[in-house]
Amino acid sequence: MFIRRIALTSLVVLTLAAWGGPVSVASASAETEAETFIAGLADEAISALTSEGATREERLARFAGMLDRNFDVETIGKWVLGRHWRTATDTEKEEYLKLFREYVVVTYVERFDQYSGEKLKVIKSVAEPGQDSLVFSEIQRPTGGEPIRVDWRVRSDADIYKIIDVYVEGISMSQTQRKEFASVIRSNGDTVSGLLGALRTQIAKLNE
Repeated sequence: MFIRRIALTSLVVLTLAAWGGPVSVASASAETEAETFIAGLADEAISALTSEGATREERLARFAGMLDRNFDVETIGKWVLGRHWRTATDTEKEEYLKLFREYVVVTYVERFDQYSGEKLKVIKSVAEPGQDSLVFSEIQRPTGGEPIRVDWRVRSDADIYKIIDVYVEGISMSQTQRKEFASVIRSNGDTVSGLLGALRTQIAKLNE
C-alpha cells in the first residue's frame, strides 16, 4: 500500500480547511494573534465543504483554495522531502511541489463526508523564538467522549499567519509524512523520481 496513514489523521482533517482566509491582527501579542487565527473556525467553510449537492470538483477547488491561503504548503513540502530536496533537480522540485499539493487535496477532500459536528476549542498558545507560535487546542466530539488533542505550529510573516505543522495527540503530521515519503523513496531506487512516479499513480487512483 502506498502511503499508510495513522488513524488520527482522519480525525484532524475535518478541521484543516475550515478557515476563510489569512488573519492579520495589528495590535495583539504573537500568542493572541496565533490563537485568533486558529480559533477563526468558520462555520460557513465547513458548510461549504460538506453541503449536500456540492460536486466533487467544487469541493476540490474549495479545499485547494483554503489550503493555499492557510497552510505554507511549500515549506511543509520541502521539509517533508528532507535531504532529498537538496539532491533533486529543479524540474523534480517543481513537479514534486505540484504533486504534493495535489496529493494532499485529493486525499483529504472526500473525508469531509465524515464530518459530524466536531468543534475546535483553543486552549492556549505559546510564542516560540523566531516567527513561530504553538497553539494548543482540542476537538470536541458532539457525542461526548474524550476530546482529541490537536496542536498547531503557526508561522507569521508580515502579520500573515500560516500553519506549518499539525500535531495530533503529540504526533507531528509532517514528521509522519516525511517518514512515509522516505520509505517510498527507498523502495523506488532511492530516487526522487521514484517518489514522483508513486505520487502520480496514487493521485490517479484517488481521482478514479
